[in-house]
Amino acid sequence: MEAPSFTMATRAEPEAPNARNEALAPARIDIPVSGMTCAACQARVQRTLARQPGVHDAAVNLMTNTATVTYDPTAASPKALVDAIRSTGYGAELVVPGRTIVDEQDAQDAAYAEEYHALVRKAAVSVVAGITAMVASLPLMTTSAHGFTHTSSDPFMRSVASTLTPPLRRALPWLYAIDPRALSFFLLTTTVVVMTWAGRHFYTRAWAALRHRSADMNTLIAVGTGAAFVFSLIATVAPGVFTARGVAPDTYYEAVIFIIALILVGNALEARAKRQTASALRGLVALQPKVARVERGGHEVDVPVDDVRRGDIVIVRPGERLPVDGEVVSGTSAVDESMLTGESSPVTKRVGDRVIGATINRAGAFRYRATTLGEASVLAQIVRLMREAQGTRAPIQRLADRVSAVFVPVVISIAIATFAIWYVAADSASGVRAFAAAVAVLIIACPCAMGLAVPTAVMVATGKGAELGILIKGGEALQRAGSLDVVVLDKTGTVTEGRPAVTDVIVVGQTRTEAQLLVAAATIERQSEHPLGAAIVAAAHDRDLALGAAESFSSE
Repeated sequence: MEAPSFTMATRAEPEAPNARNEALAPARIDIPVSGMTCAACQARVQRTLARQPGVHDAAVNLMTNTATVTYDPTAASPKALVDAIRSTGYGAELVVPGRTIVDEQDAQDAAYAEEYHALVRKAAVSVVAGITAMVASLPLMTTSAHGFTHTSSDPFMRSVASTLTPPLRRALPWLYAIDPRALSFFLLTTTVVVMTWAGRHFYTRAWAALRHRSADMNTLIAVGTGAAFVFSLIATVAPGVFTARGVAPDTYYEAVIFIIALILVGNALEARAKRQTASALRGLVALQPKVARVERGGHEVDVPVDDVRRGDIVIVRPGERLPVDGEVVSGTSAVDESMLTGESSPVTKRVGDRVIGATINRAGAFRYRATTLGEASVLAQIVRLMREAQGTRAPIQRLADRVSAVFVPVVISIAIATFAIWYVAADSASGVRAFAAAVAVLIIACPCAMGLAVPTAVMVATGKGAELGILIKGGEALQRAGSLDVVVLDKTGTVTEGRPAVTDVIVVGQTRTEAQLLVAAATIERQSEHPLGAAIVAAAHDRDLALGAAESFSSE
């Protein structure tokens, strides 16, 4: 399917107040937010911003870690909004002054890459530690580290032990020769290392949420793994608390490690999704050349594109991308603007015509005056609109936000009720079994999937659209697109690939065959940089035709 073209909309600048002192138009700001890990985090920040005086609308996106706020500049300020976010326990900073949207995208890409690699390392170490802890725990399921001969009170673990113990005892006899008490302390040490290194952020964020009288996914993880660790710690250092009551001092270190490992794996996959969906924006940013050739002091010099000033004369040669927007002052050429319009045919540019940065000069050299730079450039506007689209909420997200706001308290209440029911109903080891059931509720009931589903879908859709040349306005447009029955296109250029292709070869007369005619044309055109010539050469290559060598060539 051929790729549609970009459609770009611009936002009108606010008008200055008139003599009657009309209110200023609402301002809009994007604030980077750090520390959010789940839908509850997102909902808390969003509610706090929405309650601030002067705020008309607040949308917090968990995937982009950005809060987009529309506010009345006479009643609120960017600093006040940042302080409001920080009051919830999350980090927030204003965008660095003078940094372009391209610089912001580069910084975001670097942050995504750093986050992804850190999570992969932690997840890999935790998985290995979890497997090690599971193997080391098997001998403890059949004998106690404190002389209390038993089998595990957990029916599942008892089944696992009875299945795996015989082959494992034959494969690793030395493991069963180790003092069970030493194995317990080895597992204790391993678990402490995993909790304090790989999983430390879960506990620090849970504590921060508690200090602000709220709860989130980190609260569930911290309470579940923390309870399992405390239970196992008591069973290791004070087993008499259990043996005196006829209960086996079981430990759950491997469960703690595996829970942290699995959640880290999920977080790593989420970070990977962020990086992949941002690839389209990276592709747009990469379209802009890093260097521009300008006239300075009567000489042509290459300067970084950020150093180009308004009014500079920029020189471009055939095959080069235009570094900035401007107006042609001398020369004539054909410019490929398919990245913007989708039209496959180059557009002839003459003196006085406008040219767009990141488009390709196909034929001829020309000089033009730089007019719009940085944030005002067309490419920067496209990137900004894409980032704004990825940060918008679809209408269905409001339902997820409402559910997420009460999800954690409900889950904790269910866990408490589960403990009480198991404690009363269990026929043996009621405390242990009730505790294990309550921890299972806390760990399994993770709200991440619910909170991340919609923003992830918006990011993937808008990112894929940009990759194919479609600029999607936001989540609401995506949701409404699901009910469309008819799509009307205004011109053929919007459904082209942005480059021409040979569809038919028609021979007039009988002097040559189709193949001979195509070989002759391609032999000549492969010396040309024109898109139509490139299409003819590509057609010859697709048919495996051998091309000859042109004795002379001139491009007019």
